[in-house]
Amino acid sequence: MSGTALNFLRQFSSKNSLPRTVVVCANGTVASWHPPAQFPYEHSRPVEFKPLKDRSEEKSILSSTVKQQRQASYSPKNVDLKEIFYTDKNEWYTRNFLLALEHFPVYTVGIRSKLYSIEEELRLKSLGADFFRTSRGGLITFHGPGQLVLYPIFNLHAISPKKHGVRTFVSSIEQVIITSARNDFGIENVGTTEHTGVWVDGMRKLAAIGINVSHGVTHHGLALNCNTDLTWFDNIIGCGIEGVETTSLSKECSRDINPEDALNSMVTSFTQIFDCSVIDY
Repeated sequence: MSGTALNFLRQFSSKNSLPRTVVVCANGTVASWHPPAQFPYEHSRPVEFKPLKDRSEEKSILSSTVKQQRQASYSPKNVDLKEIFYTDKNEWYTRNFLLALEHFPVYTVGIRSKLYSIEEELRLKSLGADFFRTSRGGLITFHGPGQLVLYPIFNLHAISPKKHGVRTFVSSIEQVIITSARNDFGIENVGTTEHTGVWVDGMRKLAAIGINVSHGVTHHGLALNCNTDLTWFDNIIGCGIEGVETTSLSKECSRDINPEDALNSMVTSFTQIFDCSVIDY
């Protein structure tokens, strides 16, 4: 038996996430991992109002609250990640992973992060989101609840019979999203433009893509807006493109579509584009 394995892992912030789903490439091995990631209720409550003597006291209370919230860890521990991604060098197949997540509010910038000053970073943090400078391609974008984020960790030399260079890989990711939007959500006017990502009518951005490749292995990935609060995008020039409108599956379909609704569709689309198959686990 030969082939490569696509292990599908996910972590969602929503409470109604299904416990597991499994994906493999043809003749591969399957695994699924879904740790609990419920957002602590106390972190969603407003700061308790009390009469304040001056602005310094108000600032002190807010700073203390934010510090306490950011001390909480919503991600798996490093020891868990090492166990998940451990690959014995003597294994006869290459493991390829597809991680599905729903992030807490965060703005991220790519390798050209110097375009964004510390003042801009502090401004965005003051809105209630985190801010991270990453090694992916592209400029600034937003991730948050209601958005399906998929991280393909693929060996481009062993992910499918079709040869994938970086450009071909990005095009394949775009096609995954387009196939899902058309086949399962009936959005016919969806496609690509001269800008990376997936667009509706060539002017409304439905999904962003930003990747990096090191030694033939991909990291970072795509973000598909499902029922995201799109006002988060009003605070930035998304991907550095002036005048771009951001849209979502829910907005285009005039009904509520959450990340769980889109997940199975996207996984199925991955199987079609990357020659994979889905089984129960």
